Amino acid sequence: METKKNNVPTNTVTRKLTDLDAQTGNIYESVVIIAKRANQIAAEVKQELTRKLADFSTTSDSLEETFENREQIEISRYYERLPKPTLVATEEFLEGKVYFREQNTEEGAEA
Repeated sequence: METKKNNVPTNTVTRKLTDLDAQTGNIYESVVIIAKRANQIAAEVKQELTRKLADFSTTSDSLEETFENREQIEISRYYERLPKPTLVATEEFLEGKVYFREQNTEEGAEA
């Protein structure tokens, strides 16, 4: 996935509000756009993790076998260390990598 290659910090970063609303002119629209992109990223990461962990799952696993599987534990730890989807989405938004469009609300009100 592309988010692994990004140089995104893994901890919280303080941001200026003027930077966030520069593209849309409204801080609330910017937050909604970032939130929707973060949901997309989280879904992609979850799907990728599920696909990788599916190789390890069997119907006859006992509790002891689950704890002894080091490769599965390392995969899980790797995904835990990835930057959070909200941080990745915010970086993408600030760099102009997120495509968004405004819906024309005037047309919807007339119909």
